[in-house]
Amino acid sequence: MKKLIAVSLLCGSVILAQGPDMRMVPGGGPGRPGGPGGFGGRGMEMLGSGRVVAGAPYSAVEVLTIQQRFADGNSVNTTTSTPRARDGQGRTYVSETITPPAASGKPAYTRITITDPVAGYRYELNSSTMIAVQSRLPKMTASDSSAAASGRGAARTAQAATPGTVTRSDGAMVTTSSQGTATVNGVLATHTLVTEVIPAGAIGNAQPITTSRTTWVSPDLKIPVQIKSNDPRVGTSDMELTNISTGEPSAALFAVPAGYTIQKAGPGGDMGRGRGPGGPGGAFRRGGPAPPPAQ
Repeated sequence: MKKLIAVSLLCGSVILAQGPDMRMVPGGGPGRPGGPGGFGGRGMEMLGSGRVVAGAPYSAVEVLTIQQRFADGNSVNTTTSTPRARDGQGRTYVSETITPPAASGKPAYTRITITDPVAGYRYELNSSTMIAVQSRLPKMTASDSSAAASGRGAARTAQAATPGTVTRSDGAMVTTSSQGTATVNGVLATHTLVTEVIPAGAIGNAQPITTSRTTWVSPDLKIPVQIKSNDPRVGTSDMELTNISTGEPSAALFAVPAGYTIQKAGPGGDMGRGRGPGGPGGAFRRGGPAPPPAQ
């Protein structure tokens, strides 16, 4: 039971992979998106209410290292590498290797997520089934489009920290500070450190608990290039955006490859109500009949 609680806290801390938006709200609490020790992974290009970041292309490999520590002295260390890219129009690409439990007998496979705000679709590709699930993206409002064009909305979300100390209603003290800018992983980045001290007795703890999150965000790319977090209840995590290239990525990354069957999202998704081949939830093969026009 204790191990399950620790894993749940860590998952809340790293949310890897995963919802499409990355939230980094300085002053949040551990275990909550954006809290000390908390950060996101997949889709981190779309900061700030899902606004698309245009005019800031890049490609890189996200390396995430997590160390979980247990009361008996045991530990679990994992490292994952995730290629990701974004083009000048704000289309994004993320490739993840999924390894099923050994007991399942299933081989590892690749899951690719393509978000295309230009066409208005999002695709989830599964290499084991050769199926790409297509869903419609919500339309951006005029104000969202303005923020996306400049990228300022994303930058404000990532760097909204105000230096100082605040005391939350539960008694925890959250201190935010900055060391300015420096070159991190090859790009200029802005530093933010958020430290939270949970006083003794607040959650049944005999002594105060201190958690921290150090974040370096690239103002030009509008994405974090390094996030280091530490929570004594669960362990440490280190996200490094490596091999960063600011050139325009290959357009092929943002298109469904030939051989994949494109399948609309099921009931509950906008595309599940489409009128494509086969009716609602129908599918078509890439390279075959053209998909139905967007409604």
